Amino acid sequence: MAEPPPAEPPAGREVRDRLSLWDRRPQPAAPLSDRQTDSVLELKAAAENLPVPPELPIEDLCSLTSQALTVTLTAAVPESTEDVLLKGFAVLGMEDERIETAQQFFSWFAQVQTQMDQDEGAKYRQMRDYLSGFQEQCDAILNDVNSALQHLESLQKQYLFVSTKTGTLHEACEQLLKEQSELVDLAENIQQKLSYFNELENINTKLNSPTLSVNSEGFIPMLAKLDDCIAYISSHPNFKDYPVYLIKFKQCLSKAMHLIKTYTVNTLQNLTSQLMKRDPSAVPNSDNAFTLFYVKFRAAAPKVRTLIEQVEQRSEKMPEYQQVLNEIHQCYLDQRELLLGPSIASTVTELTSQNNRDHCALVRSGCAFMVHVCQDEHQLYNEFFTKPTPKLDELLEKLCLSLYDVLRPMIIHVIHLETLSELCGILKNEMLEDHVQNNAEQLGAFAAGVKQMLEDVQERLVYRTHIYIQTDITGYKPAPGDLAYPDKLEMMEQIAQSLKEEQKKLPSEASFSDVRLEDPESCSLVKSGSAESLNPRHQTTISPADLHGMWYPTVRRTLVCLSKLYRCIDRAVFQGLSQEALSACIHSLLGAADSISKNKTQVDGQLFLVKHLLILREQIAPFHTDFTIKEISLDLKKTRDAAFKILNPKTVSRFFRLNSNNALIQFLLEGTPEIREHYIDSKKDVDRHLKSACEQFIQQQTKQFIEQLEEFMTKVAALKTMATEGGPKYSLSQQPWAQPAKINDLVSSTYKTIKTKLPSTLRSMSLYLSNKDTELILFKPVRNNIQQMFQKLHALLKEEFSDEDLQIIACPSVEQVNLLLSMSQ
Repeated sequence: MAEPPPAEPPAGREVRDRLSLWDRRPQPAAPLSDRQTDSVLELKAAAENLPVPPELPIEDLCSLTSQALTVTLTAAVPESTEDVLLKGFAVLGMEDERIETAQQFFSWFAQVQTQMDQDEGAKYRQMRDYLSGFQEQCDAILNDVNSALQHLESLQKQYLFVSTKTGTLHEACEQLLKEQSELVDLAENIQQKLSYFNELENINTKLNSPTLSVNSEGFIPMLAKLDDCIAYISSHPNFKDYPVYLIKFKQCLSKAMHLIKTYTVNTLQNLTSQLMKRDPSAVPNSDNAFTLFYVKFRAAAPKVRTLIEQVEQRSEKMPEYQQVLNEIHQCYLDQRELLLGPSIASTVTELTSQNNRDHCALVRSGCAFMVHVCQDEHQLYNEFFTKPTPKLDELLEKLCLSLYDVLRPMIIHVIHLETLSELCGILKNEMLEDHVQNNAEQLGAFAAGVKQMLEDVQERLVYRTHIYIQTDITGYKPAPGDLAYPDKLEMMEQIAQSLKEEQKKLPSEASFSDVRLEDPESCSLVKSGSAESLNPRHQTTISPADLHGMWYPTVRRTLVCLSKLYRCIDRAVFQGLSQEALSACIHSLLGAADSISKNKTQVDGQLFLVKHLLILREQIAPFHTDFTIKEISLDLKKTRDAAFKILNPKTVSRFFRLNSNNALIQFLLEGTPEIREHYIDSKKDVDRHLKSACEQFIQQQTKQFIEQLEEFMTKVAALKTMATEGGPKYSLSQQPWAQPAKINDLVSSTYKTIKTKLPSTLRSMSLYLSNKDTELILFKPVRNNIQQMFQKLHALLKEEFSDEDLQIIACPSVEQVNLLLSMSQ
């Protein structure tokens, strides 16, 4: 049994325990870094690979680990144990000694043990020395590293110092570059600003040069530079010497403007003087003279147009240019007026002498001449200038005034409405609507003169129309031939009939319906015969009553007057004149109808009035205007009543009362006159008189045919009324005026009257109205009245009389009466 290992002393165990605490996890007492741990592992690996001691006996080789066996042995293994022992003893220096006693053995053993202990500690000492060498090397390396770190720190400090110095130097350089750039910019800015001031000397030199010409190539660039300098200095009033340089530049501009104005004015004046000297004694209004006036100026326009364009382009920026432009305009217009004024006046005088008796031709030719002058002047102005000026229209208005001054005295002495209306048509339609509207820009001045002339013509026309209405319509005294109705109609009908018979014998393209009206002004009037409501069908023939020459003179004059006024004057004025004319015409027709009724028959007078009222109604229909006018009147009825009240003696005591019952205050409050407005419609007035005339004709014809029957029926109605109001009962057959024989006489007389007088009535209607539809419409109420009267009579007779009495009475039936009325038509 092996001997147990000796117990470890307590001190060694305590050391071992303490050492284990260094490396204990997870909280080691002396933790090693990764680098230290790697160093320990490297030392351990190196220690494990130490060579086996050569003096170790061979038997002990088996106790070595596999790792120890791998170590290369330097000594040769002895072939026997004896050789090994001998070699071991030799190593120990005991090869000559012999162990014979125990004491020798123990001595030897102790020596061997000591040697073994020494050999065993040798590798550790060697490792210690090896590690000490490494430690020394590490300490040297660490010292070198520390020294290097110190050097690096010193270098870093020096680098930071140098870097700081370099950054400061860089910033200083950048600041210097920035300041240099600012100074360069400032210098350039100052140089740019000074360039405007430096130009003053150059511009002054050029302007004072005796060889300078406004047509030279450098003049316009110099003018542009001068404008730039003035604009720049004017926009910087804070500069030093700003007023001084501005005044100097303004003086230069004034010199340049003076050169331009002088050149332009001299050019225009030379043109005028050449034209006036060329032909001083020739007729100034000839075509050649006018052509020369325009050709010369057009040829000279390019010489000054470039300069004038430069002035016009700058006129809105500087007042100096605008002033020069105004002076050039004035000079140009003065020269044109100097040339054209005498020529136009002479031309107008010549036209006046050529058309002294024809006012319309004079106005037409004079206005046409001024139209050409205005157009030519505008075209010539555009050759010189690009911007318009109101002064040109002022000049043209002044030139047109020469024509107006000649025409106005003639216009205010014209008395014929035809001439005045034609003048209105020329001025309004031909001049204003045709010429001015198509070229309003160039003919603005001409339009102003024409409008003024048109107003004068219209005013004269209105005045003459008032006089015409008073003298020729209101104050018209009809001649016997004017009231010769129906004789003149019958005569014209006979003439028409004879013309038709001759026409049948000798075929010709002309017919009676193609005969022209006597008055040429009638072309503006439509053929009349009836109103639209009374004349639904177109007439293929013309009645004598429809001829314009057969109309009553006041009707013809009224319609001709209105037709001439309609398109010549304003609508409001036309309404007032038309109302006045129609009222006067209606009164004249009423008077003429009364005269015809007295001279002939009442039917002639009524049909005359109806016919001419129909003509009026139809002829005023095409006038698309309102014939209504407003009249204002002052109603003094309240004032009169209040005056009577205040003049009452009872109110004297109330004059001085200091309350609301004062008589004077009541008079002022209650006696205020009222303003009343009422409207007068001429069309309605015509319709009202037409309706009244038709009703009178219907009543008169109805009375003519059935007056006796109406009286008989009136007596019967009175008798029935008395009976219904409590009077005695009656028997119609017992009344002496209602005997069958009496009624027979009454009915026979009425029937005979209808049969004899109806054809003449229808004949008169046909002669006057000459329109079947109108005649039918007008006669229809008369026929209805007759039919209704006979129907009432039949009903009464059947109710009051026996069959024998009815046979005695022998009243015609309603069918017989209808047949009589229809046969008569």
